[in-house]
Amino acid sequence: MTNERDLAEAARAWPFEEARRVLKRIDAKAPDKGYVLFETGYGPSGLPHIGTFGEVARTTMVRQAFQRLSDVPARLFCFSDDMDGLRKVPDNIPNKAMVAEHLGKPLTQIPDPFGTHESFGHHNNARLRGFLDTFGFEYEFQSATDWYTSGRFDGALLQVLRHYDAVKNVVLPTLGPERRETYSPFLPLCPKTGRVLQVPVLEVNAEAGTIVYEDEDGRQVEVPVTGGQCKLQWKADWAMRWYALGVDYEMSGKDLIDSVKLGSQICRLLGARPPEGFNYELFLDEEARKISKSKGNGLSAEEWLTYGPPESLSHFMFQKPRAAKRLYFDVIPRAVDDYLSHLAAYDGQDDKRLENPVWHIHNGQPPVPGTKLSFAMLLNLASVCNTEDPAVLWGFISRYAPDATPQGDPFLDRLVGFALRYYRDFVKPAKRYRAPSETERKALADLAARLREVSADADGELIQGEVYAVGKDHGYENLRDWFKALYEILLGQDQGPRIGSFMALYGLKESLALIETVLQGESLTASS
Repeated sequence: MTNERDLAEAARAWPFEEARRVLKRIDAKAPDKGYVLFETGYGPSGLPHIGTFGEVARTTMVRQAFQRLSDVPARLFCFSDDMDGLRKVPDNIPNKAMVAEHLGKPLTQIPDPFGTHESFGHHNNARLRGFLDTFGFEYEFQSATDWYTSGRFDGALLQVLRHYDAVKNVVLPTLGPERRETYSPFLPLCPKTGRVLQVPVLEVNAEAGTIVYEDEDGRQVEVPVTGGQCKLQWKADWAMRWYALGVDYEMSGKDLIDSVKLGSQICRLLGARPPEGFNYELFLDEEARKISKSKGNGLSAEEWLTYGPPESLSHFMFQKPRAAKRLYFDVIPRAVDDYLSHLAAYDGQDDKRLENPVWHIHNGQPPVPGTKLSFAMLLNLASVCNTEDPAVLWGFISRYAPDATPQGDPFLDRLVGFALRYYRDFVKPAKRYRAPSETERKALADLAARLREVSADADGELIQGEVYAVGKDHGYENLRDWFKALYEILLGQDQGPRIGSFMALYGLKESLALIETVLQGESLTASS
């Protein structure tokens, strides 16, 4: 039997393609630092968001693939740029007036508006770690404040100082005329106010390791660039970090392509090879506009996890990372069912398992599938029952699959909860039943007659065959029109599950009752 290393070397899934680039970079040998370093960055001026999850999840998938290709140790740093000066007060925090008094200071020098940590930066860092820990990521948290103030960046900062003009000349063409006048890669921290200053640098003394800048009051101040007394402007900071840490791989959004190119130039100036990179496409909202943290459009990780399990979010992130995708509530049911489909297929795939998303979601150890019910099926069961009570759904599930219980299949029980919440918030408000046309009424009467002749314990395939036959016999050249009519008349929506499987789950007797209600001229409603 082919071993996993051989399968990994042949795997075409994008994380393995990326991992092979990293392996080629190190020539299949451990770097001098003794390990391969993967990195993700985080700006803690706000709370962690779905993009943070996506970047860590995707980087983790590449790291896992690399670990199947090589015995070289690999580490993942999640780096927080918490020494940045806060430029504006976020909308979603308490005590805004208090925070506004500290604008311009490093995030780790601003009091925590939530009152739980020693600073705003520490609070948001704790939220980041808690957020990542929820998903079980294996990572090492790193703080820019710690690296700058401990002196661990000192050697790299002095290297930037030695190449001050060259670094500055790389950045200047990307700036507007006004910013060029005052731009410096180094941003001193004002000893009086504690704010991060964007001020003109008048002198550079590489030998002494200092810069002289013009303070806001017009005084000339000389300050070391080391020991946390200066920080780098973010584009130079990113490149310096690659150099100082020896980063081998870092992905970023398509909007940062130019910044990656610029950072790579600076990294080479400092004497290091920039990391391998991967530019993923940005998410779009329901109207196909780019998602923006400041606008608040799109979908947060917390909102996704209200209606779907984390595995479905990981699946969404795995699929086509270089394609723009709508990230809104209506993508959740499909993402859940895509995950369930891949999980069900995994055991029978043998040599193709490493192509399956669930291998990457679960690091090669996906769980055993439970009762095979789709999320769409549970949604439609909730819809036709018009319930928000898990016990009602479990009553139907237990009859359909007698061995299934909430205790024995906890994942399915969680799906029931997700489906009920999704039904309550999105399906129920949009339900619109319609009466059948005369042609549809005749077809429904025929369907009811045929179903009365079917055994009460008939499976979904047999029922589906009867539904299919009725559509053909009543002149539906495109059977999609027949099924669409059933969805609109019986479920109050324009799409739905495989009808035969749904009727088997809901019950043949109950399904007939729905049809007969319509045939009697009564209107189905969201409360029927």
